[in-house]
Amino acid sequence: MRATWRMLAGRRDLRLVLSAGFISMAGDWILTIGLIYKVYATTGSTVASALAMASAFAPQVLLGAVAGVFADRWDRKRTMIAADLLLAAGLLPLLLVRGAGQVWIIFAVMFWEGAVQQFFSPAEQAMVPRLVPGDELVTANAASGQVANVSRLAGSALGGILAAFGGIIAVTLVDAASFLASAALLGLVQASGRTGCRQGGPVRARLAQVGAELRDGLRLATRHRVLRALMIFALVTSVGEGTMSTLFTPFVERVLHGSSQDLGLIVAAQAIGGIAGGMVAAASGHRFRASRLMCCGAVAFGLVDLAIFLYPLGYVAVWPAVAGMIVVGLPGALTLAGLITLFQRSSEDAYRGRVFGAVSALEGVTVLVGTLGSGYLSRLAGIIPVLAVQGAGYVVAGLAMLVWLKEEPGEPAGASARRRGEPALVTAEG
Repeated sequence: MRATWRMLAGRRDLRLVLSAGFISMAGDWILTIGLIYKVYATTGSTVASALAMASAFAPQVLLGAVAGVFADRWDRKRTMIAADLLLAAGLLPLLLVRGAGQVWIIFAVMFWEGAVQQFFSPAEQAMVPRLVPGDELVTANAASGQVANVSRLAGSALGGILAAFGGIIAVTLVDAASFLASAALLGLVQASGRTGCRQGGPVRARLAQVGAELRDGLRLATRHRVLRALMIFALVTSVGEGTMSTLFTPFVERVLHGSSQDLGLIVAAQAIGGIAGGMVAAASGHRFRASRLMCCGAVAFGLVDLAIFLYPLGYVAVWPAVAGMIVVGLPGALTLAGLITLFQRSSEDAYRGRVFGAVSALEGVTVLVGTLGSGYLSRLAGIIPVLAVQGAGYVVAGLAMLVWLKEEPGEPAGASARRRGEPALVTAEG
């Protein structure tokens, strides 16, 4: 933890960006949990609840790659600020919702929020490498993952409370306030968000240029050896995420014979494990290669997942799942920190937004594939076998990447020597 606090103490802009991210993401969770609760309470329909989730999820598939292009064209700091303001303004129609007849407004708002968020996320991820030196990038990404887990835990709990006692008005106002606070913090960031991309000319020419830049970004992501490997890894693990999101609730209810309270306890344990794992990743991640963090983390994550999903074959109880969800947080945090760092180091600043946009779109499609495919396959093979394949997928992907990524891409000069405690080589110019 000392390394993390030292890094944050000396990086004012990073503190501002992480603080803004925490406030904004907590607001996102408040909104998501609160609106889904409101939709179900208003309509009594699980189909309506599923449509609400689909409304928020669809923009990732439709806009992810295109939004990444604009993250490389627009000033990234201004893009994040503008997105926060648009997100806050886009919530106002929710104040018109009075009953089931206006539930379509909720769907429209969730689609809008999801669409605008696609422009915020790649700009933020592309901005982080400007805020810290290369040898602190793993620690910074681990701290960012820590922020995401804390905001998820706090926002989910608060969203349910606000929806139950304050209704949709309370959820809307609190989330809007979170976006405004995030924009204010980002306005204090001193680092430049400019990308150096020149814009001008007729509208048709600009659109053609956007299309060309999108193709360039996709071409880079598929032809660059390391980026191609990372894309494949993201594809496999995102299918696993879709499988988990679909089958975990049935696993708890049908396999473990748990209640809704047990499900809530396990989900909370997952968030707690992510927080603890993020602390470890932020404190020690800089000592290891990002590729080793990602690969070994994925293998460990898959093995713990296999243990969680296979133990009911011999012993049916809820508490091992709770313990397993806490344990799996550590390799999960290491995997995520390593993966994001490798994407950042393997792409030039001018292409970084497009790379993260392509990743977002890929994840959206593959999560959808995992969601739909696991629902069908579980009927044929059962819940446990499909979840076990998901865990095995992480193990196989991690081992494959260990072979593929033998050399650390884009590692800062001297970083390997510092990890071993040796003096870094100094050039004649240095």
